Amino acid sequence: MTEQLAIIRVAHRGDGVAETPAGPIFVPYTLPGETVEVESIPGHPDRRHLLRVETASPERIEPFCPHFGICGGCAIQHWTAPHYREWKRSLVLEALAQAGLDAPVDALIDAHGDGRRRATFHARLGARDILEVGFAALRAHHIVGIDRCPVLAPSLDGAIPAAWAIAEALKPQNKPLDIQATATDAGIDMDVRGSGALNAARMGVLARLAATHKLARITRHGELIAQRATPTVMVGRAHVTLPPGSFLQATVAGELALARLVQDHVGSAKVIADLFCGLGPFALRLAERARVMAFDADAGAIAALKQATNMTSGLKPIDAETRDLFKRPLYAQELKRVDALVFDPPRQGAEAQARELAKSAVPVVVAVSCNAATFARDARLLVDGGYRLKSITPVDQFRHSAHVEIVAKLER
Repeated sequence: MTEQLAIIRVAHRGDGVAETPAGPIFVPYTLPGETVEVESIPGHPDRRHLLRVETASPERIEPFCPHFGICGGCAIQHWTAPHYREWKRSLVLEALAQAGLDAPVDALIDAHGDGRRRATFHARLGARDILEVGFAALRAHHIVGIDRCPVLAPSLDGAIPAAWAIAEALKPQNKPLDIQATATDAGIDMDVRGSGALNAARMGVLARLAATHKLARITRHGELIAQRATPTVMVGRAHVTLPPGSFLQATVAGELALARLVQDHVGSAKVIADLFCGLGPFALRLAERARVMAFDADAGAIAALKQATNMTSGLKPIDAETRDLFKRPLYAQELKRVDALVFDPPRQGAEAQARELAKSAVPVVVAVSCNAATFARDARLLVDGGYRLKSITPVDQFRHSAHVEIVAKLER
């Protein structure tokens, strides 16, 4: 069934919203002020599929990617930059308001830079056993095959052809193959997941493909298949060797923007705790002027951080420890010597740790987050525990998506 709807705003996932007597209806790829023709989506009474924009907004622009609207990777390429930036900042404002928090929110920092330095490509045999390699369609299970992605950094040039070649060699059957590509100083690092155990012949094929496509390294679920060069990235003055499939901030510009804010907020602190530290994008920079206690559940990341620390001259001590902060958060008595604390959890936030921090006497807390809702929840816990929200800065390293990074400073 088709119908006409009037779009009045853009929701937090990037969909246009029409208000109806039955409640809000969400229509992807639409903008405020537009009249659109849509059709129902079976099983999703509050969602519609866009058929045609009948009255376009003057804020609408032409998307720059031919896959936009089919591939689910980007939510917004069709909105003028000023309105897009205002919307993305509003995601933080709305999350704060829902948590009952009132604090100044800075202008959005654009940290797209050269583009994203990591991506996970999915591969699956689709209809009529046709192989598709690319990204998932919007809220759907099928894969949209791509030959290029304009939001990727030039350092990932060659990743898509390599992913296609790997998928063609492995021929994924019952479930998608995931091929994670990360740009490093030595070239592209790839980790393949979902293939199941590989025999010697198939591992040999992958090793030859890695050589053909000049990959720095290829692994399967972290198991080394072939390595042409050691995949490293620069973090401050340190060279960090990446564990297979390891996490990095999506863009180089994003990591730098977040690190600058963190360094500014901790000020002249002499002892700093870095929680959910990962490979050390903050710890290694903070250690240029302060002693750092670093914690993360990822043993591989902690090992890489320790190695980088030992191989880098001019750093103050970094005491790095593997610890699951969800199950065993740092307690108030463990933080007595800490002058400033930084935490940067995954999307689910750090509720257990925030509850313990609220009991502590740490004078400065810097909260870094990739999820506005869980950030607001955790900040609410800290404010209820006596902290004051001094500043909040949204950072956009996932341009064209609904994701926004946040760096906030809280003080006692």
